[in-house]
Amino acid sequence: MGHQGTLMMRKDLPFALFPTAVGVCGIAWTARGIRRVELPKTGRRKTMMQLSHGKPAHEQSAPPEWVRAVIRKLTRHLEGAQQDFTRVSIDLNGLPPFHQRTLKEARRIQPGQTVTYGALARQLRSPKAARAVGQALANNPVPIIVPCHRVLAAGGKLGGFSAAGGVTMKARLLAIEKRDRPLF
Repeated sequence: MGHQGTLMMRKDLPFALFPTAVGVCGIAWTARGIRRVELPKTGRRKTMMQLSHGKPAHEQSAPPEWVRAVIRKLTRHLEGAQQDFTRVSIDLNGLPPFHQRTLKEARRIQPGQTVTYGALARQLRSPKAARAVGQALANNPVPIIVPCHRVLAAGGKLGGFSAAGGVTMKARLLAIEKRDRPLF
């Protein structure tokens, strides 16, 4: 899916932009973990504005080594070399509890596997919450690290993807992971 700003960033939250095979991405972090991953917009300025929620952008920060390691993994992944993000620390502080639970459950979906929104809702023991699951994934502040792109609509249809690039980016991410069959 992607993110639309549910998780507010403080103006002083450190962030960095980095080039990838699909364009300039952004990353922001706290001492607890990665706070945001921004997939490419139509340019560096728009990516930076998205990271700062349209506020005047502050200066980029020099990422610590652990963040540089995540940037390298993201860069490789977007080049087509599948990476494992399960051990990357993330900071979901500030998200509603249901969103946090949904993102944590989505994070368990393995590369090459997919689930539907309904199946994910059932895994969360909220079988009637498929739309709420979709909303939580649409506001995923750390796409790719939390693989919301692995969640499909009923019948194995791609469904939506609110991150930059939309459904085309979702299909590309699934292709990188060589998805060969949906798991419902």
